[in-house]
Amino acid sequence: MKHIKDSVHDHIRVDGIARDLLDTPAVQRLRGIRQLGTVSVVYPSANHTRFEHSLGVYHLACSALDHLGVEGIQAERIRAAAILHDVGHGPFSHNLEELTYRRTGRYHDDVHKLLASGQVGEVLREHDLDPDAVADLVAGEGRFGQLVSGELDVDRMDYLVRDAHHTGVPYGTIDHGRLVRELTFVDGELVLAEGNVQTAESLLVARALMNPTVYNHSVARISKAMLRRASEQLLETDVDAATLQRMDDHDLIVALRSSDRTSEFSRRLDERDLYKRAVWAEIDDVPGGIIEADHDAVRTFEREIASEAAVDEAAVILDVPDRPSMTESTSRVLVNGEMRRLGHQSPLVDALRAAQYSQWRLGVYSPADVRKRVGQAAVSVLGLEIDGPLVSETRDGLYATLDQFLE
Repeated sequence: MKHIKDSVHDHIRVDGIARDLLDTPAVQRLRGIRQLGTVSVVYPSANHTRFEHSLGVYHLACSALDHLGVEGIQAERIRAAAILHDVGHGPFSHNLEELTYRRTGRYHDDVHKLLASGQVGEVLREHDLDPDAVADLVAGEGRFGQLVSGELDVDRMDYLVRDAHHTGVPYGTIDHGRLVRELTFVDGELVLAEGNVQTAESLLVARALMNPTVYNHSVARISKAMLRRASEQLLETDVDAATLQRMDDHDLIVALRSSDRTSEFSRRLDERDLYKRAVWAEIDDVPGGIIEADHDAVRTFEREIASEAAVDEAAVILDVPDRPSMTESTSRVLVNGEMRRLGHQSPLVDALRAAQYSQWRLGVYSPADVRKRVGQAAVSVLGLEIDGPLVSETRDGLYATLDQFLE
């Protein structure tokens, strides 16, 4: 047994399967992958890693297992899944996942091959654990997979508190101790026990507040979009997607610096010489066909904008978020002995959904010296319904017209 001092949970006791997995290369690699990717360009202290997050998820999973009375081989599988749940992540966490998925057909939670091979597979089999059964739990399958990946999972409980702690943003602070203590199973579904509607709401509100202030902060989105564009160029010439997925952050940074095609993007990211917002459009100003556009269509729009603005294609990045969604609203709570979804029980859900829509923005980014031309071209090419009103908010929160904003 060993104890590890953690910035969020204090001392974490690690023994059994988790201790043996801890020093495998697959788990140690997570020390080199930042939990929040490019968010550190906004919040300098946001340098915590997937490794410490995995320890936190393991710690909360152990607490949940003790509370639920789960023991034996099933408990060992869940502990293994908790410590291994992020080993499939590529560099910079979720930032490049869609990019590599288009080439490999694999998301970070599809870890069956990874867990079956190498030292991880050896350790699991030494403990009489089937790697496929552990991988199924990582993917959220089955009754106990909900603990690792679901609406009330310990993954979310840890990352909200940890991200709030390391960014200094208090909105993600939740009572994870109570959340774990109030978990129970009803008809095979993981739910919060009677009297916990507000407890479930706290999880929902925390995520809703962390989205615009941390996860989708405009500067973090710009740097993520630049990193994604640079990595896509790297994949076209220097590296295959499977290799990129197994890199850590440092490996990718070195690769970007070393390639002639990506060195300028790399320099900008290294020096925080980021692109600026040429357009920052609300959801009601954007045609539906733009919002639903696939990757190839987005790249075509970028080329058309660059052509109309008479700039190099590399000077235009179109960033189209998915439509707002709120999976946490499907969390289940017991009310008067009946299992209900939070979205049907809580009046907060509709208000938070409305807030999500009001916060949604389409972004077009370019170097500062051409952003006026790029912004005007983007409005024309994309058919944005902006006639002189605003495209975005200025830094001090005041609204501006397109021309004023681009000055």
